Amino acid sequence: MPQWQGKSKGPKLGYRIFISILRKWGVMPAYSLLCVITFWYFLFSFRSNGIMYRFFRQKLGFGQWKSIRWIYRNYYLFGQTIIDRIVVMSNIPNRFTFNFDGEEYLHQMVGMQRGGLLLSAHIGNWEIAGHLLKRLNTRINIVMFDGEHQQLKEYLASVTGERNANIIVIKNDLSHIYQIKEALDKNELVCMHADRFMEGVKTTAVNFMNEKAKFPIGPFVLADKFKVPVSFVFALKESKLHYHFFATPVKLYSGEEKNAVQQKMLNDFVAEMETKARLHPEQWYNYYEFWK
Repeated sequence: MPQWQGKSKGPKLGYRIFISILRKWGVMPAYSLLCVITFWYFLFSFRSNGIMYRFFRQKLGFGQWKSIRWIYRNYYLFGQTIIDRIVVMSNIPNRFTFNFDGEEYLHQMVGMQRGGLLLSAHIGNWEIAGHLLKRLNTRINIVMFDGEHQQLKEYLASVTGERNANIIVIKNDLSHIYQIKEALDKNELVCMHADRFMEGVKTTAVNFMNEKAKFPIGPFVLADKFKVPVSFVFALKESKLHYHFFATPVKLYSGEEKNAVQQKMLNDFVAEMETKARLHPEQWYNYYEFWK
């Protein structure tokens, strides 16, 4: 069982410092400070260092020193995604540029008047992707674990303002399922990650990068149960100030026995996720034993 707890951590003071820098001087000075902070994590994050090293060395075949360099690069880019998220959500003036592959598929999904499920992974910058989806002129619902510390969440909300998307929090009483159904019934889009799970969640083992790994089956069960179209979406950073948004053609999985439908959907998602992870392995922000 992967020991992921569904939580994100970070000192409140650190966020305050970065937001102050962003508002006064912009993104590049914040990136410069991030270099120092990244080096601290690089030196002392022993467990995640080992996990990322094995990924680069064993799964991708990188050499020893390249694997070590890319651990630092991964942490640095992860810090940039947090900074970029704050900039975009806070409407801080910036020079970010974007290009879109497959945006027409999502407009097609909205036009189908059936709602839709957008599945992604912890690759690239999902917060940026969610923000860009406002171009679709429909309500966006993002399903997530309520893992941030409450005080930090409130502080971020006070400086970034209201999100462009409605947040559906995953709860033990399964009330989030009813919220998802209600959103889909209103022809809204629901976005969720499909690559991580908490203890007790039903999973299926799928071949991912030449080894079996467990994936949550829940997102695919929902798509099958509610009979809604599906697309896989990612937002990857291609330079310091440029993002590339990807969406796959819309599919409506049906016509087979339900377990076969869900398995086909999962296999398609994992194949797309592996393509993106191999294309930009430095942007796969995985810090637990994925294959364990």
